[in-house]
Amino acid sequence: MLDASATSPGHGKGSTQEASSASGAAIDPAIVQRAAEWMARLWADDASDADRAAFARWRAEHPQHELAWNRLQAFEHKLLHSVPREVARHALREPAPAAWQGRRRALGLLGLFVSIGGAGYLVRRSESWQIAAAGHSTGTGEIRELTLPDGSHVVLASASAIDLHFDADQRLLILRAGEILVATAPDPSPVHRPFRVHSRHGSVQALGTRFTVRQDNDGAHVAVFEGAVEIRPAHAPATLARIDSGHSASFSAEHIQPAVAVPQTADAWTRGMLVADGMRLDELVAELARYRPGVLRCDPAVAHLKVTGVFSLRDTDRALENLTLGLPLEVVWRTRWWGTVKAAG
Repeated sequence: MLDASATSPGHGKGSTQEASSASGAAIDPAIVQRAAEWMARLWADDASDADRAAFARWRAEHPQHELAWNRLQAFEHKLLHSVPREVARHALREPAPAAWQGRRRALGLLGLFVSIGGAGYLVRRSESWQIAAAGHSTGTGEIRELTLPDGSHVVLASASAIDLHFDADQRLLILRAGEILVATAPDPSPVHRPFRVHSRHGSVQALGTRFTVRQDNDGAHVAVFEGAVEIRPAHAPATLARIDSGHSASFSAEHIQPAVAVPQTADAWTRGMLVADGMRLDELVAELARYRPGVLRCDPAVAHLKVTGVFSLRDTDRALENLTLGLPLEVVWRTRWWGTVKAAG
């Protein structure tokens, strides 16, 4: 188990930076954007000694500059070790090795766009950007547990990111990307501080609870295993729904769907497992894809097949092998990192 007060994704030096990094505090997006601009500039083939000297001055100006740079370096390291070159080459739409050199390498990996005729860079607002800027995050295939300042616990699923805002008035966890499981602890503060999880689709307030929140492009999903939660959509704050233990609900920024029963094994991902009980094949393949680098797809012709079994999220190659042993399926690979699950034969 990792303690949030002692965990940092960066590699900076100096007591001020270490304290800031250890806290998992959020960084001003403008500072992260500037750090990304420096990274793109320094990776460029024409980077000069003057550029490097100016970057060193900027980095020393403020502890958050150093922290932002360290987090981007850590994020870049994760990308280089989790995203295969073949996949990156497809994403950048240019042949290797050029896609992995200089400025194009920086822009492609970090989700940056450069204006060829000017000096400015724009940072794309994407999940990759959210993960890079967040206080705590996981790489593809990684599952990580944190202990929060109040003694609560949170588990981050693959490619997930959170920021923490704990003060005298609130216990706020901001879900930037992916999925988390939260197990709240009694508040040690003498003043009541509600425990809330904010996503871009709305707010979830814990009522003595163990629950998951998952954020997707179109909405969010909450599953409650102990206690209860209250959901408020971001664009309809007057709308409130209580979800009790054993139930789940999806919501958008405007609406909350009716609650339905949630399987007791829905949190098995925290233990590195995916438990399927009559799950559609395309849904199962999509879940496995979240835990492995590259591209994994399901042929629409077999998407409707129902699957029952237990599959490893820590070893998705073995999970795919077990899938093909149990059903008349095969995985056809374009490359080692680009596969499609389809009918055997």
